[in-house]
Amino acid sequence: MGLRAVKNAVRRSGHLLKYSLFYGRPGLRVVAYDNEAGKGDHRHYLDREEPYIWRGPRQLVTDFLADVRRERGGSL
Repeated sequence: MGLRAVKNAVRRSGHLLKYSLFYGRPGLRVVAYDNEAGKGDHRHYLDREEPYIWRGPRQLVTDFLADVRRERGGSL
């Protein structure tokens, strides 16, 4: 899990944080949130990729952990 401040906003993200959150195992990405340059804020859930609405770092972690919890059947 990574979250760090940057001098310039990542292209297509309107904030000064770069992040990459991952849950899975080797060869299988189950849940991931990141803001790759050019794509902006988005989330991966199994084989889907969709935009993520940025509402701050605390909400990012809350949303990520909720997806992981859901995927694990309610536990972390």
